[in-house]
Amino acid sequence: MRAVVQRVIKADVTVEDKITGSIDAGLVVLLGVEEEDGEEDAAYLAEKIAGLRIFEDEEGKMNLSVKDVGGALLAVSQFTLYGDCRKGKRPSFIKAARPEKANGLYRRFVTLCQEQELHVEEGIFQAEMLVRIHNDGPVTIMIDSKKVF
Repeated sequence: MRAVVQRVIKADVTVEDKITGSIDAGLVVLLGVEEEDGEEDAAYLAEKIAGLRIFEDEEGKMNLSVKDVGGALLAVSQFTLYGDCRKGKRPSFIKAARPEKANGLYRRFVTLCQEQELHVEEGIFQAEMLVRIHNDGPVTIMIDSKKVF
């Protein structure tokens, strides 16, 4: 699984002119699922993201997690994180998981984050979404459960 994690002051997702998820301070997590991923990948990302120390403490150092600052998560499924552009100019999505598997692991990730006492808002799986992100910093971190990067 892959995640692009952005520290935000606010963010929301709109589907068909209706806001489906909205947070103030916290993290936006764009989440992609690979065909080979399993439960352990969802668990790794949920634990890593919940404890990721990218919020500033009173000394201005990135030393606090989203849990420490009472922030929320906005989770958005995004298969395009597995777009491979190494050949040509049209991305190949062959490594992205099929929708049934991707949705199951996305749902598991959300549940695991909630079990860590994080408030989680969401987009809608496979919907055409408008995501508004007010990146704070900007701070953007990429995480791959296979530790590719």
